[in-house]
Amino acid sequence: MIVNPNTTASMTRTVLAGAEAVAGPSTRLVGSTAARGVESVESNTDEVWGALAVLEQVRTGETTGVDGYVIACFGDTGLPAAKETARGPVVGMTEAALFTAALLAARFSVVTLPPRTREQSHRVLRETGLAHRATVRAIEEPVAEVHGGSLHLLDAVAGEAAAALAADGAEAIVLGCAGLADLVGPLTERLGVPVVEGVAAAVTLVEGLLAQRLSTSRVATYAPPERLGPVPA
Repeated sequence: MIVNPNTTASMTRTVLAGAEAVAGPSTRLVGSTAARGVESVESNTDEVWGALAVLEQVRTGETTGVDGYVIACFGDTGLPAAKETARGPVVGMTEAALFTAALLAARFSVVTLPPRTREQSHRVLRETGLAHRATVRAIEEPVAEVHGGSLHLLDAVAGEAAAALAADGAEAIVLGCAGLADLVGPLTERLGVPVVEGVAAAVTLVEGLLAQRLSTSRVATYAPPERLGPVPA
């Protein structure tokens, strides 16, 4: 299941299309959209609503036989609670993108949007232990502007990415928002370095974990919650 923490169905469709481009032939992807909450996740308050929506979607997925989950929001909204709840593996697009970039380059840079969301990227960098290998840059554009595609942002993202290569010592670029998959090809051609998109990275990681029959450890941190809370609306 590709879990969208916001209520915008067009974003789910965009992200799902990108995921389908990399998924293996035996993988069946299901897109899921928040039933309530916010149209995009761009603030701390939005993240609270988004985390609740993620938890509700994962709980629904557990009743329908979902094997694994991708959290399609940069910042990995609701990821810890989802890991507690799901029987199978749960991978956030941010952690997937960062770990993938770390395999490809000594240093890399995240280009995200809008600027106020930079701390979400810094938080996951700290949690993954990769903060010393990365910088975070941003363009002034609302998340809502990528719900139907992002090619109109190519020049802006390419400009920040080029600055990261020149000034930050970056050797790869991470796209810091769900729905930017259509920029991977043009940016790779323009910049000549690896360009990592988090949903694609997360899909392949979930597939790999399932192939190895691995899932989240149930010892302590991600043990199933003692109280499940109210049934999703």
